[in-house]
Amino acid sequence: MAEFIATPDENATYAIELEDVTLQFGEDQPVLEGCNLRIPKGETKVILGRSGAGKSTILKLALGLLRPTKGTVKALGVDITNLGERNLRDIRHHMGIVFQGGALFDSLTVAQNVGFCMLENHHMSMAEVEPAIRSRLEYVELEGAYNLMPSELSGGMKKRAAIARAVMCEPQVMLYDEATSGLDPIATRRMNRLINRLRDDLHVTSVVVTHILEDAAAVADSVAMLRHGKIIFDGTPEEIRNCPDPFVQEFISGKEKENE
Repeated sequence: MAEFIATPDENATYAIELEDVTLQFGEDQPVLEGCNLRIPKGETKVILGRSGAGKSTILKLALGLLRPTKGTVKALGVDITNLGERNLRDIRHHMGIVFQGGALFDSLTVAQNVGFCMLENHHMSMAEVEPAIRSRLEYVELEGAYNLMPSELSGGMKKRAAIARAVMCEPQVMLYDEATSGLDPIATRRMNRLINRLRDDLHVTSVVVTHILEDAAAVADSVAMLRHGKIIFDGTPEEIRNCPDPFVQEFISGKEKENE
């Protein structure tokens, strides 16, 4: 019998889908409860919410790093809810993620970090991969960092190197977990421009987790607001500004409601 290989459904409308997803650890309050979210292909979806609301959890579910207690998770048209690890790797190959701190390998050079996918997963030599590495570094404006170690990079440079690594295998979906956290205003604007450029040049679907409204306005095609484990709003940046929901307005205005 031929081995099953999980491949993206090219006819799927949505890149990521969560259908009535609940995620609960032990007997504690669920992190997500009846959460529904659909992210169309080619769109940049920003997920907003307070710290601890479960925003990053959605990214982990999309990658299959967490399994829902209830409900269904689809990535690139494939139901990954109960997919085996080998087939999950097949789907993850089409997805890239930029973690909050960049998550570069400290013992590897920037070039080795960027080329990791090809070097380790495809068993290519450094000589074979070098042109692609230099191309990715040029794309993120890090041409001079080829031989540097992660410890020699600023916070913004680490995150751009992480993007270069994530796009090495030409993903269809990019996931950003608080990509501008800790960056100065100039580095933040550069990061947001890069997120938009990847969408426009490579036509990737982007999922951006943040709590910073300015970042949402800079990159979002649409915005989803997460509260108490549910999506309470999903619409355009203009629509969220006019949303009558009290919590949404309090989040936008920065005024904290009592007992929240």
